[in-house]
Amino acid sequence: MAKSLPPLTWFRAFEAAARRLSFTAAAEEIGMTQSAVSQQVKALETRLGTSLFTRQARGLSLTDSGRRLLPQVGSALEKLADATQGFEPKIGDNLLTVATSVSVAHWIIAPELSSFHEDHPDVAIRFLSAIWPDDFHTARADVEIRFGSEKQVGNNALLLIPNRLVALKSPKLEGCIENLPLIESVGTSGGWRSWDTHFGGKPRASLFADSHGMALQLAAKGNGVALVSELLATHVVRSGELVRAHEGSIASQEGYYLSIDEANTNAVHFREWLFDVLGMEVH
Repeated sequence: MAKSLPPLTWFRAFEAAARRLSFTAAAEEIGMTQSAVSQQVKALETRLGTSLFTRQARGLSLTDSGRRLLPQVGSALEKLADATQGFEPKIGDNLLTVATSVSVAHWIIAPELSSFHEDHPDVAIRFLSAIWPDDFHTARADVEIRFGSEKQVGNNALLLIPNRLVALKSPKLEGCIENLPLIESVGTSGGWRSWDTHFGGKPRASLFADSHGMALQLAAKGNGVALVSELLATHVVRSGELVRAHEGSIASQEGYYLSIDEANTNAVHFREWLFDVLGMEVH
């Protein structure tokens, strides 16, 4: 059996860091935290069995292995982008394209989407799974819901609320935070360490997920307590699928931001519907 390839996200993190010679600059470019970029590059180095960067106080420099890998990765990413150009479904003029993460589509949009179709039965919706900035750039979507800091998501984006971090668990899972497995969302600024600053208890995660949505899924199956965006938790808490493991919450440094094509009537309707689902006011 052919050896599986490392995740594409590791190559993206490496390529951006190699061009910018900075994990911080790479993080800003591709919409991640600096720690997430560093972790993914380290994971790629471990997988390849070689160092790709020399880490110095003033920044990064490529090793011989890094210099050899960079042009091949850059070329491969360009070919992938070119290969996906032009694959547009021919559904008609009344097609609304929504670019968002799987987490938002699964935990916020899907549970309530039937009510949008009831009010707008003639609108066809295409969902695009988008995480990285270039995902959104190539998607040319009418509605975009990005995750990141205010600086990362760009101008004219509205923060979706609520936007605090809450601790959730399955109602079938007995116990409290101090004696249950904890689930950490990797690549976000806030985590169980921040929770400890506010509430104490020195909680330490033993399960790690690459998104709030995956952390919620793990918690829903009774694997532990997830510290996730309250925005994603609204429906599952209301339905009783998950319950609060603690009454407290902490501030989140990142969030989900919405932007739309204001000239697209269906996009405006979708924003109005989403704000109604979240109990937000349209400004």
